[in-house]
Amino acid sequence: MSKVKICGLTRIEDIDAANAACPDYIGFVFAQSRRQVDFDKAVQLKAALRSEIKAVGVFVNETEAAIASLVKSNVIDVVQLHGYEGEGYIQRLRALTGVVPIIKAVRVQSGEQIQYYSHMPCDFLLLDTYVRGERGGSGKSFDWSIIPPFQKPYFLAGGLDNQNIINAVKTLHPYCVDVSSGVETDGVKDQDKMIELVKQVRSVK
Repeated sequence: MSKVKICGLTRIEDIDAANAACPDYIGFVFAQSRRQVDFDKAVQLKAALRSEIKAVGVFVNETEAAIASLVKSNVIDVVQLHGYEGEGYIQRLRALTGVVPIIKAVRVQSGEQIQYYSHMPCDFLLLDTYVRGERGGSGKSFDWSIIPPFQKPYFLAGGLDNQNIINAVKTLHPYCVDVSSGVETDGVKDQDKMIELVKQVRSVK
């Protein structure tokens, strides 16, 4: 069964909705974005989150020390990298954060690109849509047929919502599906959509 991550939580109401839907992961975006949160807000939100839901910190070219500080403060349980972080960066981050899982995002343009990143020393890949000038959260999907066979477990992102989520899970069997705008109404997280999406994913055997 694929797991579920709901990304871009910014308000205590979003946490309440996540607690009701109970996905496996939620995401706090620390990079520049309309969904960006700072350290203090993330502390407040994490304190209200159900303990069984893991908090993922989303970063773009952040310093290893800044990420390690959030990990050691128990604000985030998983690290997600969306910038130009390479093998050396990931190794240095691993030395600072220990066993905390690391996700490396790939803005998919080719199967060869996915194969290249699959050899990075991260725990997971996140396959997202390539949109020029954007690092994620575009709400657009990509051509899943270009995903090649590879061994590393991955999060599938990009344009997922209640209309296509079952097809994505049944077709690709990703480790986890990652949704943000697909569970929003007028740019705000929608509890009913979150509950329905989690229910749909968990209905697939």
